[in-house]
Amino acid sequence: MDKKQSVIDLCKELRLPGIRELVEEDVAFQETTPAIDLLHTVLTKEKNDRWIRSKSTRIRRANFPEKKLLEEIDTRALPTDAQQKLPNLQTLDFIKAGQNVILTGSPGTGKSHLAIGLGVEACLAGYKVYFASVSSLINQLKESRSERTLRSFELRFEKYDLVIIDELGYISFDKEGAELLFTHLSLRAGRSSTIITSNLSFAKWEEVFHDPILTAALTDRLTHKSHVVNMIGPSYRMRETQKWLENSHS
Repeated sequence: MDKKQSVIDLCKELRLPGIRELVEEDVAFQETTPAIDLLHTVLTKEKNDRWIRSKSTRIRRANFPEKKLLEEIDTRALPTDAQQKLPNLQTLDFIKAGQNVILTGSPGTGKSHLAIGLGVEACLAGYKVYFASVSSLINQLKESRSERTLRSFELRFEKYDLVIIDELGYISFDKEGAELLFTHLSLRAGRSSTIITSNLSFAKWEEVFHDPILTAALTDRLTHKSHVVNMIGPSYRMRETQKWLENSHS
Protein backbone atom coordinates (compact mmCIF):
# COMPACT_ATOMS: atom_id res chain seq x y z
CA MET A 1 0.00 0.00 0.00
CA ASP A 2 1.41 3.41 -0.97
CA LYS A 3 1.78 6.22 1.55
CA LYS A 4 -1.10 8.27 0.12
CA GLN A 5 -3.62 5.44 0.44
CA SER A 6 -2.33 4.68 3.91
CA VAL A 7 -2.99 8.28 4.99
CA ILE A 8 -6.48 8.17 3.43
CA ASP A 9 -7.28 4.99 5.35
CA LEU A 10 -5.99 6.52 8.58
CA CYS A 11 -8.19 9.58 8.02
CA LYS A 12 -11.21 7.32 7.60
CA GLU A 13 -10.34 5.39 10.74
CA LEU A 14 -9.80 8.58 12.76
CA ARG A 15 -12.89 10.23 11.24
CA LEU A 16 -11.08 13.14 9.65
CA PRO A 17 -13.03 13.67 6.41
CA GLY A 18 -11.73 17.20 5.86
CA ILE A 19 -8.10 16.10 5.88
CA ARG A 20 -8.97 13.05 3.77
CA GLU A 21 -10.38 15.33 1.06
CA LEU A 22 -7.15 17.32 0.96
CA VAL A 23 -5.12 14.13 0.67
CA GLU A 24 -7.34 12.80 -2.12
CA GLU A 25 -6.93 16.11 -3.95
CA ASP A 26 -3.12 15.86 -3.51
CA VAL A 27 -3.07 19.16 -1.58
CA ALA A 28 -1.31 17.41 1.29
CA PHE A 29 1.32 15.85 -0.98
CA GLN A 30 2.97 18.95 -2.38
CA GLU A 31 6.61 18.42 -1.46
CA THR A 32 7.44 22.14 -1.67
CA THR A 33 5.01 23.03 1.12
CA PRO A 34 6.69 23.48 4.54
CA ALA A 35 5.47 20.99 7.12
CA ILE A 36 4.08 23.65 9.46
CA ASP A 37 2.13 25.30 6.62
CA LEU A 38 0.79 21.94 5.54
CA LEU A 39 -0.27 21.09 9.08
CA HIS A 40 -2.01 24.46 9.41
CA THR A 41 -3.87 23.91 6.12
CA VAL A 42 -5.17 20.45 6.93
CA LEU A 43 -6.14 21.26 10.52
CA THR A 44 -7.93 24.47 9.49
CA LYS A 45 -9.83 22.52 6.85
CA GLU A 46 -10.88 19.89 9.39
CA LYS A 47 -11.92 22.52 11.94
CA ASN A 48 -14.06 24.41 9.41
CA ASP A 49 -15.70 21.22 8.15
CA ARG A 50 -16.52 20.13 11.69
CA TRP A 51 -18.08 23.51 12.43
CA ILE A 52 -20.28 23.23 9.33
CA ARG A 53 -21.33 19.70 10.26
CA SER A 54 -22.06 20.72 13.84
CA LYS A 55 -24.40 23.48 12.63
CA SER A 56 -26.29 21.01 10.45
CA THR A 57 -26.48 18.56 13.35
CA ARG A 58 -27.88 21.20 15.72
CA ILE A 59 -30.57 22.18 13.21
CA ARG A 60 -31.50 18.52 12.65
CA ARG A 61 -31.70 17.76 16.37
CA ALA A 62 -33.77 20.88 17.06
CA ASN A 63 -36.82 19.04 15.72
CA PHE A 64 -38.11 21.92 13.59
CA PRO A 65 -41.23 20.89 11.60
CA GLU A 66 -39.66 22.68 8.65
CA LYS A 67 -36.67 24.92 8.14
CA LYS A 68 -37.76 28.54 7.98
CA LEU A 69 -35.27 31.38 7.73
CA LEU A 70 -35.64 34.95 8.92
CA GLU A 71 -34.46 36.30 5.57
CA GLU A 72 -37.45 34.61 3.92
CA ILE A 73 -39.85 36.85 5.86
CA ASP A 74 -41.27 39.94 4.20
CA THR A 75 -40.73 42.15 7.23
CA ARG A 76 -42.96 44.86 5.74
CA ALA A 77 -45.90 42.46 6.11
CA LEU A 78 -45.24 41.82 9.80
CA PRO A 79 -47.26 43.60 12.50
CA THR A 80 -45.66 46.92 13.50
CA ASP A 81 -44.50 45.71 16.92
CA ALA A 82 -42.70 42.74 15.33
CA GLN A 83 -41.01 44.99 12.77
CA GLN A 84 -39.68 47.19 15.55
CA LYS A 85 -38.47 44.38 17.84
CA LEU A 86 -37.08 41.90 15.30
CA PRO A 87 -33.67 43.62 14.81
CA ASN A 88 -32.95 43.35 18.54
CA LEU A 89 -34.16 39.73 18.71
CA GLN A 90 -31.90 38.81 15.78
CA THR A 91 -28.85 39.65 17.89
CA LEU A 92 -29.81 36.66 20.09
CA ASP A 93 -28.85 38.69 23.16
CA PHE A 94 -32.04 37.42 24.81
CA ILE A 95 -30.50 33.93 24.87
CA LYS A 96 -27.32 35.17 26.51
CA ALA A 97 -29.48 36.88 29.15
CA GLY A 98 -31.75 33.85 29.65
CA GLN A 99 -34.80 35.90 28.65
CA ASN A 100 -38.03 34.69 27.07
CA VAL A 101 -39.80 35.80 23.90
CA ILE A 102 -43.61 35.67 23.79
CA LEU A 103 -45.23 36.03 20.37
CA THR A 104 -48.99 36.55 20.77
CA GLY A 105 -51.59 37.51 18.22
CA SER A 106 -53.73 36.57 15.29
CA PRO A 107 -53.32 33.33 13.32
CA GLY A 108 -51.29 33.59 10.13
CA THR A 109 -49.24 36.64 11.11
CA GLY A 110 -45.87 34.86 11.13
CA LYS A 111 -45.46 33.82 14.76
CA SER A 112 -44.22 30.30 14.04
CA HIS A 113 -42.03 31.50 11.17
CA LEU A 114 -40.38 34.07 13.43
CA ALA A 115 -39.91 31.52 16.21
CA ILE A 116 -38.37 28.91 13.91
CA GLY A 117 -36.25 31.54 12.15
CA LEU A 118 -34.82 32.70 15.48
CA GLY A 119 -34.27 29.05 16.41
CA VAL A 120 -32.30 28.37 13.23
CA GLU A 121 -30.21 31.50 13.82
CA ALA A 122 -29.49 30.25 17.34
CA CYS A 123 -28.38 26.86 15.98
CA LEU A 124 -26.04 28.55 13.52
CA ALA A 125 -24.62 30.62 16.38
CA GLY A 126 -23.75 27.48 18.33
CA TYR A 127 -26.73 27.27 20.70
CA LYS A 128 -28.63 24.07 21.47
CA VAL A 129 -32.27 24.45 20.48
CA TYR A 130 -35.40 22.30 20.73
CA PHE A 131 -38.79 22.88 19.10
CA ALA A 132 -42.11 21.33 20.15
CA SER A 133 -45.78 22.12 19.81
CA VAL A 134 -47.40 22.56 23.21
CA SER A 135 -49.52 19.43 22.71
CA SER A 136 -46.44 17.35 21.83
CA LEU A 137 -44.51 18.68 24.83
CA ILE A 138 -47.34 17.89 27.24
CA ASN A 139 -47.62 14.36 25.83
CA GLN A 140 -43.87 13.89 26.35
CA LEU A 141 -44.16 15.18 29.92
CA LYS A 142 -47.07 12.85 30.68
CA GLU A 143 -45.28 9.84 29.22
CA SER A 144 -42.16 10.65 31.22
CA ARG A 145 -44.18 10.90 34.42
CA SER A 146 -45.96 7.59 33.80
CA GLU A 147 -42.63 5.91 33.04
CA ARG A 148 -41.02 7.56 36.08
CA THR A 149 -38.42 9.26 33.91
CA LEU A 150 -39.72 12.82 34.37
CA ARG A 151 -36.60 14.05 36.17
CA SER A 152 -34.26 12.76 33.47
CA PHE A 153 -36.52 14.38 30.87
CA GLU A 154 -36.29 17.70 32.72
CA LEU A 155 -32.51 17.39 33.02
CA ARG A 156 -32.26 16.84 29.27
CA PHE A 157 -34.25 20.00 28.65
CA GLU A 158 -32.02 22.00 30.98
CA LYS A 159 -29.21 21.48 28.46
CA TYR A 160 -31.06 23.43 25.77
CA ASP A 161 -30.15 27.09 25.50
CA LEU A 162 -33.46 27.77 23.76
CA VAL A 163 -36.74 25.87 23.78
CA ILE A 164 -39.50 26.89 21.36
CA ILE A 165 -43.07 26.00 22.35
CA ASP A 166 -45.51 26.53 19.51
CA GLU A 167 -49.29 26.92 19.34
CA LEU A 168 -50.22 27.62 22.95
CA GLY A 169 -53.96 28.23 22.93
CA TYR A 170 -55.03 26.14 19.95
CA ILE A 171 -56.13 23.32 22.24
CA SER A 172 -56.86 23.26 25.96
CA PHE A 173 -55.48 20.56 28.24
CA ASP A 174 -56.39 18.82 31.46
CA LYS A 175 -55.24 19.64 34.99
CA GLU A 176 -52.30 17.22 34.84
CA GLY A 177 -51.07 18.70 31.57
CA ALA A 178 -51.40 22.25 32.87
CA GLU A 179 -49.46 21.46 36.06
CA LEU A 180 -46.71 19.62 34.20
CA LEU A 181 -46.29 22.46 31.71
CA PHE A 182 -46.28 25.02 34.53
CA THR A 183 -43.55 23.13 36.39
CA HIS A 184 -41.49 22.62 33.24
CA LEU A 185 -41.61 26.28 32.23
CA SER A 186 -40.98 27.43 35.80
CA LEU A 187 -37.75 25.42 35.90
CA ARG A 188 -36.45 27.34 32.88
CA ALA A 189 -37.65 30.77 33.99
CA GLY A 190 -34.77 33.16 34.61
CA ARG A 191 -32.18 30.53 33.67
CA SER A 192 -32.65 29.57 30.03
CA SER A 193 -34.65 31.08 27.19
CA THR A 194 -38.03 29.96 25.94
CA ILE A 195 -39.95 31.24 22.92
CA ILE A 196 -43.72 30.76 23.08
CA THR A 197 -46.18 31.43 20.28
CA SER A 198 -49.86 31.85 21.10
CA ASN A 199 -52.99 32.97 19.31
CA LEU A 200 -54.42 34.13 22.66
CA SER A 201 -53.77 37.28 24.64
CA PHE A 202 -52.52 36.76 28.20
CA ALA A 203 -56.00 37.58 29.51
CA LYS A 204 -57.34 34.49 27.74
CA TRP A 205 -54.67 32.00 28.83
CA GLU A 206 -56.97 30.89 31.64
CA GLU A 207 -59.16 29.31 28.93
CA VAL A 208 -56.29 26.90 28.28
CA PHE A 209 -55.06 26.24 31.83
CA HIS A 210 -58.50 26.30 33.57
CA ASP A 211 -56.88 27.56 36.76
CA PRO A 212 -56.72 31.32 37.46
CA ILE A 213 -54.04 31.05 40.14
CA LEU A 214 -51.76 28.81 38.06
CA THR A 215 -52.33 30.98 34.98
CA ALA A 216 -51.44 34.17 36.85
CA ALA A 217 -48.29 32.61 38.32
CA LEU A 218 -47.15 31.24 34.95
CA THR A 219 -47.82 34.50 33.13
CA ASP A 220 -45.89 36.41 35.78
CA ARG A 221 -42.84 34.13 35.51
CA LEU A 222 -42.81 33.96 31.73
CA THR A 223 -43.19 37.69 31.15
CA HIS A 224 -40.68 38.83 33.78
CA LYS A 225 -37.87 40.58 31.87
CA SER A 226 -39.13 39.00 28.65
CA HIS A 227 -39.73 40.30 25.14
CA VAL A 228 -43.47 40.36 24.41
CA VAL A 229 -44.20 40.83 20.72
CA ASN A 230 -47.71 41.86 19.65
CA MET A 231 -48.51 39.91 16.49
CA ILE A 232 -52.07 41.15 15.99
CA GLY A 233 -52.73 41.96 12.36
CA PRO A 234 -54.09 40.63 9.06
CA SER A 235 -53.20 37.07 8.13
CA TYR A 236 -50.07 36.83 5.99
CA ARG A 237 -51.27 33.47 4.68
CA MET A 238 -54.62 34.95 3.66
CA ARG A 239 -52.85 37.72 1.76
CA GLU A 240 -50.66 35.15 0.01
CA THR A 241 -53.73 33.05 -0.88
CA GLN A 242 -55.58 36.11 -2.18
CA LYS A 243 -52.57 37.12 -4.27
CA TRP A 244 -52.32 33.59 -5.69
CA LEU A 245 -56.03 33.57 -6.57
CA GLU A 246 -55.75 36.93 -8.29
CA ASN A 247 -52.73 35.79 -10.31
CA SER A 248 -54.39 32.50 -11.26
CA HIS A 249 -57.39 34.35 -12.73
CA SER A 250 -55.39 37.04 -14.51
